[in-house]
Amino acid sequence: MAVSTRTARPITGRFVLVTTIAFFAVVIGVNMVMVRFAITTLPGTEVDSAYSASLAYQREIVAARQQNERDWQVQAHIDRRPDGAAAILLEVRDHAGAPLTGMNFLARLERPIDRRADRAIEVSEAGVGSYRGRVDGVAAGQWDLVIEGDADGRRMFLSRNRVLLN
Repeated sequence: MAVSTRTARPITGRFVLVTTIAFFAVVIGVNMVMVRFAITTLPGTEVDSAYSASLAYQREIVAARQQNERDWQVQAHIDRRPDGAAAILLEVRDHAGAPLTGMNFLARLERPIDRRADRAIEVSEAGVGSYRGRVDGVAAGQWDLVIEGDADGRRMFLSRNRVLLN
């Protein structure tokens, strides 16, 4: 039987120093990579200033009550085409069912999880009480359709709906 003549290598101060430095270098390197991923993939905040948003909250409540009192009927139809373009059609009527004309509408497609993908849609009047708009480069998936209607420089209508575009 052969006996091994190898002796155990002693743990020296240099070995402890090198392994400790290597350990912390790996930990710091992994942390730096994770911080980089976190910063580059963070879409941002919902509002830039929570304080400013809280001050505007009461105005939003008053505007929502006024919108409910107007009792407008706004029907929105949105389609995504195979080329990635999205077309929107708005049919706008007042409380008596008469078409509303002369309004300025703006529509936005907002990604629920990434503000960087939001798309604005220019909407123009296409007929009596009918408004149309189109935007290119819309990806399939879930979107929030935000519709704002202004008259005489004052917001008269606001709607936010979750839509699924295929």
